[in-house]
Amino acid sequence: MNDMEVTTMLMRTDPFRDPFRELDRMAQLALGATGTLARPSAMPLDAWRDGDEFHVELDLPGVDPASIDLDVERNVVTVRAERPARASDAELIAAERPRGVFSRQLVLGDSLDTEQIQATYDAGVLSLSIPVAERAKSRRIEIEHKQDRQAITA
Repeated sequence: MNDMEVTTMLMRTDPFRDPFRELDRMAQLALGATGTLARPSAMPLDAWRDGDEFHVELDLPGVDPASIDLDVERNVVTVRAERPARASDAELIAAERPRGVFSRQLVLGDSLDTEQIQATYDAGVLSLSIPVAERAKSRRIEIEHKQDRQAITA
């Protein structure tokens, strides 16, 4: 498997095709909602293909599993989660962990079967397993060989 296969499984948005989504992304980046190199986003992920399964793991430490929403519309998976604000009035010394409601959208390639997504949450990690669609799997085509030729006599 090469990088091209994984790229086609998890697609990036095209700023020329979807200018409003790109403007929203840039606004979030400027406001710090999606993170920077110094402060990563609230929902960092890893994605990889293993055989006929595509896997995504999203870090959601300290999030109540009941607050996680996972929606699929066509080939877009949206993950929403909430880490509530602190209930106490104590003076904060440091507050680097994002709180509130945050979300992330994954645009999946057409080669994945979004009807069969499985999700688990364990130890602060949301794991998605998405099978490769049958139509996208490589298959061997049998070649029919005809041997009923007749000789031409002249």
